[in-house]
Amino acid sequence: MPIRDDMIRLGQFLKLAGLAESGADARALLEDGGVRVNGEPEQRRGRQLVRGDEIEVSLPGGVERAVVA
Repeated sequence: MPIRDDMIRLGQFLKLAGLAESGADARALLEDGGVRVNGEPEQRRGRQLVRGDEIEVSLPGGVERAVVA
């Protein structure tokens, strides 16, 4: 997922990468502990991501992974 600026917020990235359908879905994933950034659990929707960060999301169909490019 290419980003235009040097950083993108985690909530925005989850939506743009198709890992969450809305901001509410992104918030629910984070509150449920289903999101990891670079292998570490993350609950902050406003977390700033930079190129190369690896995101893992636990979804009902399994774990989805995305890298900020």
